[in-house]
Amino acid sequence: MTWMLAERPGPDAPFAARFESVGARLPERRMTTRELMASTRHYTGIDLERLTGIREHRVCGPGETSLSLAIDAARDCLARSRYTGADLDMVISASITREADGAAHRFEPPLSLSIKRAIGAPAATSFDLSNACAGMLTGVFLLNDFIRRGAIRRGMVVSGEHITGLGENAARDIRSILSLQLASLTLGDGGAAVIVDRAADGQPGIVLTGFTTLAGHSRLCVGLPAWHRPGARMFTRARKIHEVAMTEGPRLIEDILALGGVHLGEVDWLIPHQTSVRAIRSGERALAARLGEHPRHVAVTVDDYANTASTTLFLALHRYLTEGQFHAGDKILLLSVASGLEVGVVLFVMDELEASHGHAN
Repeated sequence: MTWMLAERPGPDAPFAARFESVGARLPERRMTTRELMASTRHYTGIDLERLTGIREHRVCGPGETSLSLAIDAARDCLARSRYTGADLDMVISASITREADGAAHRFEPPLSLSIKRAIGAPAATSFDLSNACAGMLTGVFLLNDFIRRGAIRRGMVVSGEHITGLGENAARDIRSILSLQLASLTLGDGGAAVIVDRAADGQPGIVLTGFTTLAGHSRLCVGLPAWHRPGARMFTRARKIHEVAMTEGPRLIEDILALGGVHLGEVDWLIPHQTSVRAIRSGERALAARLGEHPRHVAVTVDDYANTASTTLFLALHRYLTEGQFHAGDKILLLSVASGLEVGVVLFVMDELEASHGHAN
């Protein structure tokens, strides 16, 4: 396994990048985990709230789609930015779900084209990418590289996930805790967007980004079309994924931090992918056992939002910014673990974003 790295500025990449603004869009409709489990066709006896720590899920209402969530999040991001859409050089859409109108998923024209038109960014280069729940962080990895090399000055990564349809389909089939569709009942809908731009000389920003894959485990989580109803179904070997993540994850994170010359104990905030409260706490313990250190704080939003797929890290970042949890100079580690299995890391230093976030234009 080899890390793909985008490190500090150097001769071939003289610039640094930073997070300039973060936007979000959450559906108003809320469904508690108890309500969701009461909707299953078969009695399961599963106390999913106790198992996962998820209390409620955000669920799209009439007229809300992957595309509408993404556009609303992008507009919120621009409202908190010094830029307008016309200033953006690049727009990357990273949604897993590509619902633009009704239940159909759209691949052409790409969602990024509709998003850039909606936010007034006609000149921006745009494309879609798909990397499961690591999609938005993958987009940041790419923007960081483009900006470091001077190819662009600023861009946006955006995603909207209307993914609770997997849970609706699972609720019709699931019979026991051993069901491979159980993880589908942990999902929530939401949109997020982030603008990455060039940092001023000597100013803090993105310190390190890295991605690697454990492709031998790619079949542990698979999405397939539903045969007899609209949408899709997801089959997940959750225990095996957790076992691999607990075994391989800490070693991989140790490697990437060592390459960046960073100790886990220096990290003020770890924002991990949000699958369940139990998984987050287990991961924190496994990291501490391997590295002998803890981050000072670990962000948890899955209890209120559920697992919102590619948007989880930036919904968490947005929430903690809104709550005033961060301080200038904080080292923040974004950690994505996604089907594939994909492991992505972005380490950045908080700058004036923490002060400007609450002041929309």
